[in-house]
Amino acid sequence: MADISGKVALVTGSGQGIGRGIALRLARDGADIALVDIREDRLADVAAEIEALGRKATTFVADIGDREQVAAAIDHAESALGGFNVMVNNAGIAQIKPLADVMPEEVERIYRINVQGTLWGIQLAAARFQKRGHKGKIINACSIAGHEGYAMLGVYSSTKFAVRGLTQAAAKEYASHGITVNAYCPGVVGTDMWVEIDAEFARLTGVAKGETYDRFVKGIALGRAETPDDVAGLVSWLAGPDSDYVTGQSILIDGGLVYR
Repeated sequence: MADISGKVALVTGSGQGIGRGIALRLARDGADIALVDIREDRLADVAAEIEALGRKATTFVADIGDREQVAAAIDHAESALGGFNVMVNNAGIAQIKPLADVMPEEVERIYRINVQGTLWGIQLAAARFQKRGHKGKIINACSIAGHEGYAMLGVYSSTKFAVRGLTQAAAKEYASHGITVNAYCPGVVGTDMWVEIDAEFARLTGVAKGETYDRFVKGIALGRAETPDDVAGLVSWLAGPDSDYVTGQSILIDGGLVYR
């Protein structure tokens, strides 16, 4: 259990799935949480869960692909919770499509969210840590698809390779300020995103629904699909003091599916 008591963490995409799991784990480990999501209807329930744990929570609606909205979310977190110590750039989207069929507007959308959204989160969080005159933790959502490109997930994979690159570059640029930058790389997580991935694979390839998900899960050495809690434990460690000497890493947490 990480000791992050008294810290303030902002988690993007925290209305559901992995983001919700991360927010709840950070709260259990002592942090107050700024919940940020593009869908307002998902945030109130997560905030209530955090407050039931005895921690403070605040919510903010933002499109992370918009730099000004990310800046506003950080301003809100700091003013509402009285500090700012941890930035979790979790929000992202998937795209399932053969490379031959990808259209320009689709590439622009996924890069705007997955890559630019992560960049704005890194850039603006680091600037705020520096302004406050203290060290900070920046933690990005990567993926097994940031270590290995997957057929039908080619553009998505490329965005996660980009997140790895940003994570490494940012770690080098901000190390002298005491800011660490790392990423977590989940595999097959039983969330709404994987339901969508599986359904789209079924539509495009003709396999039965559930077959793609089952095929990936069967390749996991530990024999089960991943849960948001599996991911959240790593993120909490990265947010805490035990990881202070770790930076620039994109850590696989996939139960034994991709090995690097």
